Amino acid sequence: MPKLFQKKIDPRCAYCAKGHYLNDQQVVCPKKGVMDVTSHCRAFEYDPLRRTPPRPAKTEFANLKDEDFVL
Repeated sequence: MPKLFQKKIDPRCAYCAKGHYLNDQQVVCPKKGVMDVTSHCRAFEYDPLRRTPPRPAKTEFANLKDEDFVL
């Protein structure tokens, strides 16, 4: 099963523990003030609960046969 979170996370204000959302596109940072959600600063502290992982790829069941499900 693939991991939902990668080890190397690109820093972004959208999932910084210190920032607070102002709206969908802006975060209030105690260090830098109002920042865009895609930007970051040196005070970045990762908060995994704010991160939404990408959706896993859907499995194609159309190319499977009945023999694939027999034990």
